[in-house]
Amino acid sequence: MTKKEIEAELAELKADYSRIQGDVEKATSFSVDTSAGEKRLIEIEDRMKQLNRQLDDFA
Repeated sequence: MTKKEIEAELAELKADYSRIQGDVEKATSFSVDTSAGEKRLIEIEDRMKQLNRQLDDFA
């Protein structure tokens, strides 16, 4: 992966994370099950960590 591709994927993941986090917060306020959203947030966090490590290798 190129540095530009990593940065693009990180930007996309950050947007997804913000959207899902908002959905989870909204669902929580209505006492709706949020486990799927929370699981997805963890997956996104893990992927972002991987990409940030790859990005560090370019520095």
